Formats: sequence, structure tokens, C-alpha cells
Amino acid sequence: MKITADFKRITGKIKPMHAIGQPPNYGARDNLMHYVGEAGLPYSRLHDAGGPYGGARYVDIPNVFPDFSADENNPESYDFVFTDWLITALMKQGCEPFYRLGVTIENFYKMKPYRIYPPEDFGKWARICEHIIRHYNEGWADGFNYNIRYWEIWNEPEGGSDKKGGAMWLGTAEQYFELYEITARHLKNCFGDSIKVGGYASCGFDIPDSDPELTGIPDVVAENWGTHLYQYAHQFFKYISERNVPIDFFSWHCYGDPQRVLSRADSTRRVMEKYGFGDVEDICNEWNPTPDPVRRSTAAAAAKVSAVMLGMQKKKTWMLNFYDARIGSSQYGGIFDPNTWYPYKSYYTLMSFNRAYRLGNEVFTESDDANLYVCGAVSDDGGKAVLLVTNTGSSAAQVEFDLSGVDISDAEILFIDDCYTYTPTGKRIVDGKLTLSPNCCAEIRF
Repeated sequence: MKITADFKRITGKIKPMHAIGQPPNYGARDNLMHYVGEAGLPYSRLHDAGGPYGGARYVDIPNVFPDFSADENNPESYDFVFTDWLITALMKQGCEPFYRLGVTIENFYKMKPYRIYPPEDFGKWARICEHIIRHYNEGWADGFNYNIRYWEIWNEPEGGSDKKGGAMWLGTAEQYFELYEITARHLKNCFGDSIKVGGYASCGFDIPDSDPELTGIPDVVAENWGTHLYQYAHQFFKYISERNVPIDFFSWHCYGDPQRVLSRADSTRRVMEKYGFGDVEDICNEWNPTPDPVRRSTAAAAAKVSAVMLGMQKKKTWMLNFYDARIGSSQYGGIFDPNTWYPYKSYYTLMSFNRAYRLGNEVFTESDDANLYVCGAVSDDGGKAVLLVTNTGSSAAQVEFDLSGVDISDAEILFIDDCYTYTPTGKRIVDGKLTLSPNCCAEIRF
């Protein structure tokens, strides 16, 4: 296997690939938030942030504005207490919230749905969102001046559209599109470019082999889930394109191995560009290659997390938010052990990526093997550089390095694998070669 890198050839900026979903708030205690700051996690999306039904306290519109019949212009109609605590705890760690305007998933909606119906009055719902933003960005209602930029309208509405039923939205596609339009127009009219508004936090879609021209197969009834998700994306982009609805970012989700995430990024970008949204940020704000309580603590899980970040840095996707960093028993909690509250190995891959993020400038890198992922970064003055390499293979790999612009003889190497957890090893690149163990992440500092 061979890695090529040229540290004199800057190809762009290192993007926030190491952002997270739910932060590690356990109740209303911030004794775990220091992990967020120590890893330099740049954003935390606030969706499902307080437990079932938002813990009846956090983030969700029905929690922050509990009586929909109340006056949305009256500060006394709002309950910001727990959400204030959460956002302030994140800001203290240098982590900017990515605020989902909507509701927490209701996994038992078939027993009884509570909050996942379309709002009774879309205009009023938009004005409630406006006042939440004013509270956190303009000090309204004894609030703050946090300059939170990302505001996401709902989450996975296609899970409940077209009479399919779903745990996030029990309305039609047309109802969601209308809610998005009314809210996006109102918020952009209120705040302009000081905030970014988007959605729809898609379940994610792939391009079917039967649709190479990206028609969205409009005349076909969606008989399977994948076709439904793909058609919904076409309907959404067609709607907002024809009506010139504001959108600053499009968010989408993917669970699976690194190559699946990378492929879905390409599918997402192709459809966006078809409708003229090539300049709009796309953000994968739910992803997890190992949502498995048995395997999530392993070096193999960490290697996959690292591989997604390194691979997606080379795509047009602007941000990743790993789902998620909660403390609890969920199968998706892949960063912290729910019993000990100590970090899994995957946490340290986020910390390692932050080193590249802090240096700022991506450099040209290339791998000749599908199991070998790489990303390099250099500081503005060229004085510091790092090369991140991950072997997702199940066997050891001897890697040959062809590097220019750095002195490889004095490089410090840290490993994350079965034996090491972000630990200096004393190993060196000898004769341009280094052996990586199976499922190994290496941070090579110059």
C-alpha cells in the first residue's frame, strides 16, 4: 500500500468533519462536557438532545413553547431554562449548537403519537422559531448573544409523509414543504445572512440504477422505502427551486460503512446540482458506521469513524455530525461507555481529526488502496503539519510513504488500535515505510 502527500500543495480548508449530534449531557450536569472542549468538537446538533420527547425540557418547540395557544410575543410564554443550560454548557467548551427546530423522535408513535403532527398554524410556528433565535442571538427574554448560525427546520419528515406513517412527521410532503417555505422565508426576512436556515434532515437517499438521468421516477408509485426517499428529495428540491424558497444548507443522514456514506454524499450532491443548488452546503448530520452496543467500543469501530471523516473531507460535504455523543443506553451512543462514562476509542479519532482542523489547510494526499484512508494538513506558516492515516482492513498493512514538504525522519506517531488509545508509540517511519495493524488509525505529526 502507498500513501502520497505533498505538503506544499494546499487543496482547501479542513472542514468540521468531527462535529457531533447529541452532546454528553447526563441530566443537567456538565461534568462530562469537558470532553467536548478537550477534543475541540466544533458543533453539536441538538436533536433528540434530552431523551424521549426531549426529556420534556430541552430544545423541542413544545418544550420551549409549551402552550401553543399562548402569545408568541410574550417572553412569559417560553420556558428556556434547560435549553439555556445546555447551550451555555456547550458554548463554554467552544462548541457551537446546531439547533434543530422541531421535535424529538417518537419511537412508539404507533401506540400514540403526541408531537409529530404538523403545527396547527405554520405562521405562528415560524414566529415562535423567530423568538427562540432572538433569545439566543439578540438577548431577547433575558437571553444571550451567542451568534448561533445553523437553524434546521424539522427532522426526517419523509418518514411520515404520503400516508406511510413515521416517528417524526404525521403529515403529507406538501404540508412539510409549506412549513419549510413559511418558516425559511420568515427567518431569513428577520435575520438575513446572520443565520443559516435549512433542512430537511433527510433520512438519506441513493440514486437507483433505473434512473441514470435523475428524473426522480415521478410516474412510479414508491413501492419501497428507498424509492420513496429518493422521490421525496426530488419533490422537495423541485418545490423550493420553482418557488425560490431560501435554503442555506441541506442536511441528510446515513448509517453504514464508510463507502456507503461516501457514496451517499455523491448521490446527494448530484441531485442538489440538478436543481441548481450546487453552491448550497450539504451536511450529513446523522451518521454512524457501527450503531451496535457490542462492537462500538472496538478499534474496528474507531477505524470506521476515522475513515468516514478522512474520506468525507475530500467530498463537497461541508460538515459531519456523528450520531451521537450521548451518555446513555442507546445503541447509537458510540462515543462514551454508558456504564463507566469514559470515552470509547472512537472519541480519540475525533480528537485526532481536530489536530488537522486546527492547522487549517488541507494538502494533497492520495491512497492506492480502498482500505487505506488519508488526510493531511499544514499550518498557515508551514511550521506544523500532520498526516492522518487509517487502515480499515482486517490484516496488517505495510504502508510506503511518498511525502514531500516535510521531514519524515523525525515524525512523532500516535496510534489508535487494539493496543493503543491515542498513544505515542516511539515508532518511526523507516526507509519510507510503516506497518499499520488491523483497524488502526495513525496520527503522524511533523
